[in-house]
Amino acid sequence: MSAAAGVVALAGSIHPFMGANPYADATGVGVSFRVWAPFATSVAIAGDFNSWSSSANALASEGNGFWSVDVPEAKPGDQYKFCVTSSSAGVLWRMDPYATRILHSGGNLNGVIESPSTPYASPSYSTPSWNELVIYEMHIRTFVAGDGTVKDKQGHSIKTADGAFVGSFDSAKSKLDYLRDLGINAIELMPLGEFTGDISAGYNPAYIFAVEDEFGGPDGFRDFVNAAHQRGIAVIVDVVYNHLGDSAGDMWQFDGWQDKGKGGIYFYNDWRSRTDWGDTRFDYGGGEVRQYLRDNAMRWLQQRFADGLRWDSVGSIRNVYDHNNDPANDIPDGWTLCQWINSEIQNAQPWKISIAEDMKDNEWITKPQGAGGAGFSAQWGAAFVSTLRNSLIATDDSARDVSAVGLMLAQTFNGDVFQRVIFTESHDADANGAQRLPEMISPGNAWSWWAKKRSTLGAAALLASPGIPMLFMGQEFLAAGWFDDDRLLDWSNAWRFAGITQLYRDLIHLRRNWFNNTRGLRGQNANVFHINNPDKLIGIHRWDAGGPGDDVVILMNFSSQGFASYHLGFPRDGLWRVRLNSDSNLYDQFFGNWPSYDVLANQPGIHDMPFAGGIGVGPYSAVILSQG
Repeated sequence: MSAAAGVVALAGSIHPFMGANPYADATGVGVSFRVWAPFATSVAIAGDFNSWSSSANALASEGNGFWSVDVPEAKPGDQYKFCVTSSSAGVLWRMDPYATRILHSGGNLNGVIESPSTPYASPSYSTPSWNELVIYEMHIRTFVAGDGTVKDKQGHSIKTADGAFVGSFDSAKSKLDYLRDLGINAIELMPLGEFTGDISAGYNPAYIFAVEDEFGGPDGFRDFVNAAHQRGIAVIVDVVYNHLGDSAGDMWQFDGWQDKGKGGIYFYNDWRSRTDWGDTRFDYGGGEVRQYLRDNAMRWLQQRFADGLRWDSVGSIRNVYDHNNDPANDIPDGWTLCQWINSEIQNAQPWKISIAEDMKDNEWITKPQGAGGAGFSAQWGAAFVSTLRNSLIATDDSARDVSAVGLMLAQTFNGDVFQRVIFTESHDADANGAQRLPEMISPGNAWSWWAKKRSTLGAAALLASPGIPMLFMGQEFLAAGWFDDDRLLDWSNAWRFAGITQLYRDLIHLRRNWFNNTRGLRGQNANVFHINNPDKLIGIHRWDAGGPGDDVVILMNFSSQGFASYHLGFPRDGLWRVRLNSDSNLYDQFFGNWPSYDVLANQPGIHDMPFAGGIGVGPYSAVILSQG
């Protein structure tokens, strides 16, 4: 029956945006709802505001697969869900794909209408420049124990497998002063999207717009960001655009449509759907899906005030099998999606960083879009972590290939050292069949002399090398075992190995030029000028503009043999002061305290450097020197 025959056409929303959005304007006060459901025959919104009626507030079709309505009775804090009617599947109660907060209620999951973004609380804050970043990767759930206020579906406090209350944004805030004093100026949070169940590392999200309520929801996240910014610490968020968790929640066959039994409108419904986590790869060729992912990126950066994004498994966005140089299985739409979102970020907020975890060391990932690249600011350095870890884990010194290490220390992408994020530990490197670096060095005895010496040598190589350095939570106090998303980080190690933490602190301060005498460590220039593979030593020169307070020389010893006066090249003559000796017994009472004195460099030179001098260096140790 037509409207002319007496049926009043439904009125759609006059307000913009997807999901649930409160409004207060000349039209009145209420909440607008909009959802994409192209194969639905009708859609309604049910919630606290209409006693969960599946018919009281019907949405109008906008004629393009979108449905919308304004509901004056709805307000922030109300719970809600869409009722999607499908000719093939009947009535489907569906979570809003754009829901920003999700609650467990009476055994169900419901969206919650969120208030507009709270005012920004740190107006004087500015994101650190990329050459100054020192990143600390963190898993909110296991970083610091919570207070028991986080409840499961039955109302019981959620605990980790070792009996600790799960962490939250609030509990993590208690360590922000510690991180600031350590020298950290960027935190990378593992994924925060709502996942099914109570235990996850975050890489199996069901709803990517919702901030996991277990952690504190969107308000808790914004409070955490503000607290970090007040301490000069940036916040980078892991995002998962390569797949959803294998259940995919209500996103699976959202409006009832599917092809070949696959996922429906948000996913590929052919061979491209396949991932290692289920048939849940997003349809990167669908305009509405592309917009969905773009909107998610912008929400983190523009409405939640994050300073950057780290994209999980970009290789799985650009290729069905996460392969490099495999054009038959490439996904061109995934590549152009990366280009588009990175362009959106660069055009709106060019100071915010977009990091790819691709793990192929493919320079096209960080080439600009105009040259055909994906346009990421930086990418995780795959060869760096594998080469350096392998050299540190090897039991016998003869198995350490310092030639390979030396080449990798100075690696760049597209001639820019800061297109590379470097690390020796991460949630991936420390799990999935591997363990924490000290544990890999000394299995079952991660606090042995060998583990301490070689893991801290790795830390010195990391923080003295060109790139954006990243630590994994607890690395600075010899966290042992492997990363487990259901076991709390053991903070008792922070006082047990306070000296090791001090070593990390000293390295980070030098890396950031806190004392204005190591500016070269945050510069573009690096010259690995000396590689002694028989004796396992590497010499590297770092500089920005050069000169006193800028030029830095690092000698790294990857062997169990110490040297009283190792003859090494220098770029300038005069006195070079030892800024750090990682063998100092200030860091551990069992370290050898091998004498490493200030050096007077003079002619003749050596190692293709114009000057030379003798340096004392202990076993498995690094010495950092500069002038001024």
